[in-house]
Amino acid sequence: MERPPAAERPRAGLHYPRSFGELHAWFRTDADCLDYLEWLRWPAGFVCPACGHAEGWRLGDGRFECARCRARTSTTAGTIFDRTRTPLTVWFAACWLFASGKDGISALSLKRTLEIGSYQTAWAMLHRLRSVLVRPGRERLSGTVEVDETYIGGEEPGLRGGRARGRKVLTGIAVEVREPKGIGRCRMAPLADGSAGSLHAFVTGHVEPGARVITDAWQGYRGLDRLGYVHDRRSQRAARARGEDPGELLPAVHRIAALAKRWLLGTHQGSVDEAHLPSYLDEFVFRFNRRRSRSRGLVFYRALELAVGHGPVRYRDLIVNPEPKAVSPTPPQARGHPPSLERPAAERPWRKA
Repeated sequence: MERPPAAERPRAGLHYPRSFGELHAWFRTDADCLDYLEWLRWPAGFVCPACGHAEGWRLGDGRFECARCRARTSTTAGTIFDRTRTPLTVWFAACWLFASGKDGISALSLKRTLEIGSYQTAWAMLHRLRSVLVRPGRERLSGTVEVDETYIGGEEPGLRGGRARGRKVLTGIAVEVREPKGIGRCRMAPLADGSAGSLHAFVTGHVEPGARVITDAWQGYRGLDRLGYVHDRRSQRAARARGEDPGELLPAVHRIAALAKRWLLGTHQGSVDEAHLPSYLDEFVFRFNRRRSRSRGLVFYRALELAVGHGPVRYRDLIVNPEPKAVSPTPPQARGHPPSLERPAAERPWRKA
């Protein structure tokens, strides 16, 4: 199976599975999963990660040795699967559930579905997948782009915690607007504040120069025309004076903000830590920009493609406030590593009951 060139679209049933049943038929063992990752990482054959040399050989333990620098590496080394103790069959099933579901999957649901022993293991697996969703050098938004900011996170009014200051994060939103109507791609990212420095950096980082940028009349957006954009400022105060609905001035960004908040409350019950909000926003953007994909298997393919091109993500890099490891006098309990999905046939146990 040759990996398709960059200009050719991967085909269902050839480059990626079309359904969950086909996923199980393709990846019945960890060896099948490992071969698929090798094909994704080195489609034209082994390339040494250390020196870039394209010649080498496979060793008896499954690793590769470079013919030039003699460096040894494995298929998963240097990827998010580096040094994982979770079976690859479980990783592939988790990636399919993560990518194929319209709204994704929570860590608790993943733990129950794949029989993962601890919530922390399922949580870390999902966060490792989220960490690879931003492709390096991805294209910026173009054409007509609406830009605004909103507060995301915190708890709903009337509940414990309320809307206390500091519990919500100011988030920038940029959305392509299609003519005569419709929404294209979007981008979301937390902002330090609503100053011109933060807003200008968000726009230049996510919108292509020359685009028409539509914003409200907030002073922080002044000066975008000097950065190479066609700036269209729309005043909410003037809209009210004309008897118009100010919410209709930027309908696309308001719709994206509502969808993102509903997704966080629905799939994750709103329990998103402020430090991890950027990862959840990346996941929402990844899903929204691929909402018209005809095959969920293609989303699975793209997620694994990004995973083998991303560096390792350690658990200590994911947790916000690491605590010192306590010395316990009791023996360690069973860890949360899930059982492999590579299992022998059950031979119809219901007939033996």
